[in-house]
Amino acid sequence: MKSMNPGIQRYLVAIEYIGTRFSGAQKQSTCRTVVGVLEDAGVHALSNVCHVDVERISKRKPGEVLPPHDPSVVKRAVNHFLQKNEGDIMVIDVRCVPSDFHSRYKAQERTYFYRLLSGKEPLSTFEKDRAWHVPEDLDLLAMQKACQVLVGRHDFSSFRAAACQAKSPIRTLEELTVTEVASSPYFPSILEREQRHYAKSGTDSPCIPGAHGFGVRQRHHCFVVTARARSFLYHQVRLLVGVLNQWALVISQLMMLNESQSKDYKCCKSYGPCMWTLPWTCEV
Repeated sequence: MKSMNPGIQRYLVAIEYIGTRFSGAQKQSTCRTVVGVLEDAGVHALSNVCHVDVERISKRKPGEVLPPHDPSVVKRAVNHFLQKNEGDIMVIDVRCVPSDFHSRYKAQERTYFYRLLSGKEPLSTFEKDRAWHVPEDLDLLAMQKACQVLVGRHDFSSFRAAACQAKSPIRTLEELTVTEVASSPYFPSILEREQRHYAKSGTDSPCIPGAHGFGVRQRHHCFVVTARARSFLYHQVRLLVGVLNQWALVISQLMMLNESQSKDYKCCKSYGPCMWTLPWTCEV
């Protein structure tokens, strides 16, 4: 391995960003990307990581190499410039790492979160590009049983996109769960605030014919699918979520799906930047 200049410091950088404003993570000449991290276009990141090499050169004495910057200085300086550029990406942590450390190959695991909002009501404007809307009711228990079938080491040929370049479809899915959580963003309506007020005061709320319930949005049932593994196939998580939505009630067919390598089901929305990534727990 080629040794690094002793004056260069390698930093591990954790970043968060709004994925819908980028066209993936690999460098492209025609569109804006998050360079240096391998992720799909539209994927939001709660904590994605990359590494960078920085050499600190003196401004007063050109050519003089100074001691490396403290990680906190790097974080503050980078965020200063990022906030001038739309503010849709931010550095959340920086650490010094050895010169041979690689953020991708040192990864121990990656975790994806996918939000499903179930209900006939259209999605709130505030949920745009942050969840997959499913008009039908979802059976939580059935989906949880389906998750148990898919967890473990399997041939996931049926759960990768045609463009997948992985040499082997064998993957070990450490975790696949579905939980119901409170729908967000949550802001109490005028009616709810009034009811709380009168409940605290011990008085009956006045009756205003036709006013109660007006302007109050019907809330969705919110489900979060969590998938965790050392690595995933291309679009594997989106395909898994699509299967959970459609095949949860047919466990026997689900068990046969990989053996047949069928793709007789739909992937959850490809534009769905509703996949949130907390991708790496690294050996630093």
